[in-house]
Amino acid sequence: MGVSTSAPDQGVAVVTVDFPPVNALPVQGWYDLADAVRAAGRDPDVRCVVLTAAGRGFNAGVDIKEMQRDTAAGGHGALIGANRGCAEAFAAVYECEVPVVAAVHGFCLGGGIGLVGNADAIVASHDATFGLPELDRGALGAATHLARLVPQHLMRALYYTSRTATAHELHAHGSVWKVVPRDELSDAAMELAREIARKDGFLIRLAKAAINGIDPVDVRRSYRFEQGFTFEANLSGVADRVRDAFGADGPHKDEEDRS
Repeated sequence: MGVSTSAPDQGVAVVTVDFPPVNALPVQGWYDLADAVRAAGRDPDVRCVVLTAAGRGFNAGVDIKEMQRDTAAGGHGALIGANRGCAEAFAAVYECEVPVVAAVHGFCLGGGIGLVGNADAIVASHDATFGLPELDRGALGAATHLARLVPQHLMRALYYTSRTATAHELHAHGSVWKVVPRDELSDAAMELAREIARKDGFLIRLAKAAINGIDPVDVRRSYRFEQGFTFEANLSGVADRVRDAFGADGPHKDEEDRS
């Protein structure tokens, strides 16, 4: 359980997230993920990072139970920690010195969108679904990253309704590189990573820095702006009401079926 890094092939590092049952990460988990991605990118022998997850789905966002426990005790520490931790993890993927390939299966929700929206390429299984159920959870945020996956008006509709998009739909929009059966996901992600890793290590780092440098949106600043509204929602009390209602139905229950 936690975040681990392996080196299955020359030039490729695989960072795996494993927080059963649904990869809803606690505060420390986001920081651990950020540290692992940054460390892999700094390794001079690594030319591509594959970000993957174990279990039922890629990512179900933040650990709402952790946040509810902290709120019940009268604090905002878990909320602030999740805000900062998510920001660090998303930035670590975006700022990784080498390209990051996200290998996505099952549900990719909330914070998961922040991760894949900052990745350089996405390979997904047929059963992968992507969405931001933030309004159902008393939160806001990651529209910055969803807007990197789908056109602007679709992003807004998905955000306001909490609906999800399939891997095939994102492939049609050009944001998913390839869609494969789940049992072929690892091989497909590694195939792309190996192709990238065959490039010169110094040159691929220059390419990553150059592409980030021409990005029209400052993703770190844009996301932090969104997070201010999340905190405002919490201070107003509406976030607690929505989160409690969501929790009453069973936090993270059947996340992969939410649409």
